[in-house]
Amino acid sequence: MQKKIYVAGMFDDNSAAKVDAAVRAIAGVTEVTANASKAQVLVDFDENTAGIDDAINNAIASVGVDVLN
Repeated sequence: MQKKIYVAGMFDDNSAAKVDAAVRAIAGVTEVTANASKAQVLVDFDENTAGIDDAINNAIASVGVDVLN
C-alpha cells in the first residue's frame, strides 16, 4: 500500500533525509520518498503489519517534523 503524508517542518534536504531514514527503519516499510519542497512523504508499506500507521507517524515526529494528516 502507498500512503502520502503531508508534513510541516521539513524545510530542506537534510531534514528530508532524516525523515526518510527514520521511516525506512520501520519493519514493513518497503520504500520511502521524503520531499521537502512538496512537504510530503510517500511511503510504501505492508498494510498487514500491525500498528504500522502509528509507527510511521511516530517516526516522522521523532525527527521534529509534524504530521498534518
